[in-house]
Amino acid sequence: MTQFTFDAPTVIRTKRDGGALSDAAIDWVIDAYTNGRVADEQMSALLMAIFLRGMTNAEIARWTAAMVSSGERLDFTDLRRDGRPLALVDKHSTGGVGDKITIPLVPVVMACGGSVPQAAGRGLGHTGGTLDKLESIPGFTAEISKAQIRQQLCDLGAAIFAAGELAPADRKIYALRDITATTESLPLIASSVMSKKIAEGTAALVLDTKVGSGAFLKTERQARELARTMVELGAAHGLATSALLTDMSTPLGRAVGNAVEVSESLEVLAGGGPPDVVELTLALAAEMLAEAGLDGVDPAQTLADGSAMDRFRALVAAQGGDLAQSSPVAVHAETITASRGGTMENIDAMAVGLAVWRLGAGRSVPGERVQSGAGLHIHRRRGEAVAAGEAVFTLYTETPQRFEAAIAELDGAWRVGDSTPSAQPLIIDRIRE
Repeated sequence: MTQFTFDAPTVIRTKRDGGALSDAAIDWVIDAYTNGRVADEQMSALLMAIFLRGMTNAEIARWTAAMVSSGERLDFTDLRRDGRPLALVDKHSTGGVGDKITIPLVPVVMACGGSVPQAAGRGLGHTGGTLDKLESIPGFTAEISKAQIRQQLCDLGAAIFAAGELAPADRKIYALRDITATTESLPLIASSVMSKKIAEGTAALVLDTKVGSGAFLKTERQARELARTMVELGAAHGLATSALLTDMSTPLGRAVGNAVEVSESLEVLAGGGPPDVVELTLALAAEMLAEAGLDGVDPAQTLADGSAMDRFRALVAAQGGDLAQSSPVAVHAETITASRGGTMENIDAMAVGLAVWRLGAGRSVPGERVQSGAGLHIHRRRGEAVAAGEAVFTLYTETPQRFEAAIAELDGAWRVGDSTPSAQPLIIDRIRE
């Protein structure tokens, strides 16, 4: 029997016309693209076809499995601390604006006895990436060896690292999605997140699934479907997975960017920081500790007693970073003021994310260097009083010609009025298998 030979145009055409890709076609296209036999232009066309036509659950499962199989899969089950297996657990956010939660969350879980092997990513579209933020710390590197990852998990309780050879197909596709307007696709989000997390060697996973204007998926129905899809993918691969559905209609905290978000995270670790950032950090920590079997530990205590800060300092130092050095601050700043007094009724998270991207905190071509000091500070958040002429936002960039486009993104994206907006729950629901 002659084996059928696939080609990129046929695979693209199948999905373009609304067909389902066979397991063999998915295996072929992922392998061929990973190894350079399918061009970026062809994969871009296929990603757009998937974006427009969607995928069945069976296609998503096979696409995820093919990306896992494109590289190695880490295994930490042999590691011990004090003679006991490590309580391995990780968290992943589907992407938000001002979402620096990983930075305070990982040391909180470390201080509670958990071990976090985190394969982190870079910025995608209008959302910031954990690696871009941490690499704004002078000297910090995420390019660490497997031996160092294993050592840090045993000695410290965490390692935050670039995916490297984990799901290399996803690394290439992720970079392509970032510049081809194909980020907001449920199948591509689910398979991207879960391929890396399945490959990274964690035993349990908590997903922070965002919903709202600043999320990739805008409606609660879409976000619930994404969360359930990812939870099911985790279970199918033996990875205990749960998800929190959280609000992303307004930015998290007051800082959006790279270095500015690290600074705000340090405020949280010092026992302060914006209430919403603290609330989400502690909620996700509690969920992670429960998944890891570490009940009866109070994550809030680690912020109060400084133990989480101590763990973060140790983690940063182990990966070459120096928190004693000043964080980068962009040379140029521009302030937006309120034309009238009242109450901040709304700040659109998507507009803020796009403004920060315009300022240089994100990428428009693959591999582009981001500006560590680019970002935005929110002086008056939703529900807070605003005086006429008062600063509402301060924008930072190394390239002042970027201000015009960034300010244009914010035009009409915030509103000062006479009414106090109703409170919105930050945590909407919890989803398990």
